Amino acid sequence: MGATATTAPSAASPLLTERELSKLHWRCRRGLLENDLFIEQFFTRFEPELNQRHAQGLAALMDLADNDLLDLLLQRREPAGEQDTEEAREVLGMLRQSGGTPTALQA
Repeated sequence: MGATATTAPSAASPLLTERELSKLHWRCRRGLLENDLFIEQFFTRFEPELNQRHAQGLAALMDLADNDLLDLLLQRREPAGEQDTEEAREVLGMLRQSGGTPTALQA
């Protein structure tokens, strides 16, 4: 159970269209700067390869309150309930890989 993302399970999932990506960007706007930093880096690193499974996982994570999302991003806790899906865990790993300068956030 690492924070590494794999692309093999999502290989069969269609890539997102430009319109779907635009909607996903809008959906991911957050109130906490720390979350926005993670999300911005996530899109910078992974946008060309995002697919429908990633969008589902990201949508599940975006249903969280800002502080709960930050706890997941900083590995203070792991997904539970509606966010404990294969898609959400995959995207969470990608978000954690993306950074957002986590060491600066934890200080």
